[in-house]
Amino acid sequence: MANNKIVVPEAREALNQMKLEIASELGINNYDSIDKGNLPSRVNGYVGGYMVKKLVEDAQRQLSNK
Repeated sequence: MANNKIVVPEAREALNQMKLEIASELGINNYDSIDKGNLPSRVNGYVGGYMVKKLVEDAQRQLSNK
């Protein structure tokens, strides 16, 4: 069982929105209503991987502007 906990609960909605936007960019329509258990792990991995990539890029931009 996954043990991922959001450190800042107020960020949950923003993370969900980001997930939907990335899925849309990857050509996955209606990602929020799809049964994720029926998707190949590669597809779910792409969405999560791109989320991490964007979050790291944003953090690097913020750090470089300080």
